[in-house]
Amino acid sequence: MRLSDLCKALPVRCQLQEGDPDILRIVADSRQVEPGDLFVAVAGLHVDGHQFIPQAIDRGAAGIAFSDPLWESVLAQQPGVVGVRVPDGREALAWLSAARHGFPSRSLKVIGVTGTDGKTTTVNLIWSILSAAGFPTSMISTVNARIGSRVYDTGLHTTTPDAPDVQRYLAQMVSEGSEYVVLEATSHGLAQHRVTGCEFDVAVVTNITHEHLDFHGTHEEYRAAKARLFRSLAASYRKPNTPKVAVLNADDSSYEYLKPIAADVHISYGLHAGADVRAVQVRHTPGGLEISGATPQGDVLLHSPLVGEFNVYNILAAVAAAVSQGVGWDAIREGVAGLSGIKGRMEAVDEGQDFLAIVDFAHTPNALRRALETARRLAPGKVIVVFGSAGLRDREKRPLMGHAAGQLADRIVITAEDPRTENLDEIMEQIAVACRAEGWEEGRDFWKIGDRSEAIQFAVDMAEAGDVVIAAGKGHEQSMCFGTEEQPWSDHDALRSALRRRLSRDALPRA
Repeated sequence: MRLSDLCKALPVRCQLQEGDPDILRIVADSRQVEPGDLFVAVAGLHVDGHQFIPQAIDRGAAGIAFSDPLWESVLAQQPGVVGVRVPDGREALAWLSAARHGFPSRSLKVIGVTGTDGKTTTVNLIWSILSAAGFPTSMISTVNARIGSRVYDTGLHTTTPDAPDVQRYLAQMVSEGSEYVVLEATSHGLAQHRVTGCEFDVAVVTNITHEHLDFHGTHEEYRAAKARLFRSLAASYRKPNTPKVAVLNADDSSYEYLKPIAADVHISYGLHAGADVRAVQVRHTPGGLEISGATPQGDVLLHSPLVGEFNVYNILAAVAAAVSQGVGWDAIREGVAGLSGIKGRMEAVDEGQDFLAIVDFAHTPNALRRALETARRLAPGKVIVVFGSAGLRDREKRPLMGHAAGQLADRIVITAEDPRTENLDEIMEQIAVACRAEGWEEGRDFWKIGDRSEAIQFAVDMAEAGDVVIAAGKGHEQSMCFGTEEQPWSDHDALRSALRRRLSRDALPRA
C-alpha cells in the first residue's frame, strides 16, 4: 500500500516529503525494520523513538513517521527515504496500522470493556454469552486472545497489546469469519492509543477506583482515560444497523461522570432499584452464584460457578451488553453458567490439603478488599493473605491495601510484587504502617517476607483445616520484575509447590 494512501487514515492531513513508496509493514521498533517498512518514531515515557531513526534508515526503512520537527530537514536529505510529520506518533501508529490491515474493525461488531477491576472476567463472560448465542466471537484480554479455536498469549506484563498487534489480531479475526470481538481496554491502552482505530460499537465499564496514579497523575486524569472509550463511540465508524451503546455501572461513582457522554443507547446495571439490568436477589452457594435478575426484557434466573459479589457485577455487566445486542435468555443463561473461571482470578489450587488455597490477581485496594470479602465466605476458618505492591507504580495505594488487609484478613504476609528498581523493604514498610494503624502487631498478626516463594510457604505452613490462603497480586502473570529484569514467576507454581512440601512434611511419621 502506498504511503500516501496509508496517510489518508490519519486524523490530521499530513504532507509527505518527496516520494510515495509502497509500504510493506508498519513498525515502531527499529530492530524489527526490514526493507520497505514504515518506521513510526514514538516518543515513549522512558525512550524517545526518534533517536532510533538512523538505525531504521540503515535497516532499509522506506518511510519514517515522526513528530519531532527537528527531523524534518534531516529526513529531507536522505535519498530513498520519505518522511511524514505527524502530530502524535502513538496515534499515527494506530491509524496507520488499521489502514494497513484494511480497517478490520469496520467488519466486526466491537465491544470494549474498561474499568479498574473485573475487566478480564467481564470480557470472558461476554465472549461466552455471544458464543453460546451462536455468534462467531473472538476476544482480546490482558491474559490472552481467542481467535476462532486458537488461543494466543498476549504477553507477560503487558496490558492491552500495542496497536500493530491489536490490528493484526483484528484482521485475523475478520479472515476467520468472526462477527464480534470483545476487547479489554485498559487505561494505559486508551491513553497510549493502543486501541485507537478499533471503531467501538459497545463500551462497557466495570468500575473506576484507585489505580495507576503513577502514570495518570491524578484520579481525574485516570477517569478521563477510561472515558476515552465512551467518547470514541460518537466519533467511530458507523456500521449498518449497529447502534452505539454505553453500558454503565449504576452503583459506581463513574456513573454520573460517564452518563452524559453521547451514545445511541445507555443501559445501566447494578444491585439497586433504577438499574436497567438489576440483581434482585443473590445467593452465594458453595457451587457459585445464583442471581435473580430483572431487565427491561423480563426476569431471569442465572447460575454461575464464579464466586463473590464482585463477580455479580461482572455478570450483570456482561448480561447488559448481551441484552443490548438482542441476545436471548437461553444463550445468556448458558453463557453465564459455562464460564467456570479465569486463570488467576479467585482460582483454587488443590493438592488435597484440608484448607483452601487461591491465586487471585487483586492488585488494587478495591480488588483486594473484594477478594478478601469473598474468601471470608468460602471457608469457616481464618483468611491468610499474601500480597505486596509494585515498585515504580502508584505509591498511594500501598497503605490503602494495608488497611484493606488489616480490616478483612486474619493473618497478613507482606512480600514482593514486581519491586523493579525500588527498595523492597521500603515498599513493604509502607504497607506495614497501615497494618499497624489497624492494631496489628508484626510477628504476631503480620509478617514481612521479601522472598515471595518463602512468603507463600510461610502462609501455607501456618494454615489450619478450614482456613483460606490467598496469594494476591500476580494472578495469571508469568514473570516478576526485579531491577530492570523480568524473571520467570508463577504464583500457581509457587503455591502448588508450597502445598506439596507441606503435605509431604505432614505425611512424615512423628517421632
